[in-house]
Amino acid sequence: MRFEDKLDLSNIPTHIGIIMDGNGRWAKKRFMPRTFGHKAGVEAIREIVKKCNTLNVKYLTVYAFSTENWTRPKDEVNVLMGLIVTYLQNELKELHENNVRIKTIGDITKLPEKPYEELQKSMETTKNNTGVTLTLALNYGFRDDLANAIKNLIKDNISVEDINKDTIKSYLYTSFMPDPDLIIRTSGEQRLSNFMMYEASYSEFYFCDTLWPDFDSEELCKAIYSYQNRERRFGNIGKDSI
Repeated sequence: MRFEDKLDLSNIPTHIGIIMDGNGRWAKKRFMPRTFGHKAGVEAIREIVKKCNTLNVKYLTVYAFSTENWTRPKDEVNVLMGLIVTYLQNELKELHENNVRIKTIGDITKLPEKPYEELQKSMETTKNNTGVTLTLALNYGFRDDLANAIKNLIKDNISVEDINKDTIKSYLYTSFMPDPDLIIRTSGEQRLSNFMMYEASYSEFYFCDTLWPDFDSEELCKAIYSYQNRERRFGNIGKDSI
């Protein structure tokens, strides 16, 4: 039986975050350059977005380019920037027709002009859509996000007495979305890598050995099935402890 057939459709995570990892290793196994893996990874994004929309996942956030990724070889960075442009140009029409809303987190003003323009166009085109919100984390890192939030709190003269967890949340890039219920990381690595660390306080984590280009709809359903078979406590005691 497929994992999709085992899912409880009344218990689908509202927000799924994905750390897409393993493109380089996927390419290396095929004796191809890392950039070949990144291009294959775009195909995986397409499939996962469609499945999330079908399953009524409200928010899907994918870690596409971190603040640390600028240190990668220039040619690789250029390919990644080009893939953003290609993905949006090729997919925007279908995404819009499927009611997908596109958003970003991270300082996209630091991106090259063309990907920045395509992102702005995509967000404007889909801003009123009510299906899954696909958020691309680009030039994003939680530490930078937090530092910027603190700077803006000071700039806005927010008093110490008025600062609480909700105030801080409102100054983060992620203020428009609920905290992720499930965070998936592919390729066998088990760390957050500066991804939504504030928001992940009570997220469920799912780590799998599958390399990102091989992560398909069934793998997603397997992750959701694992999520559905856990008891989320949010700091409380479990049912078995009562």
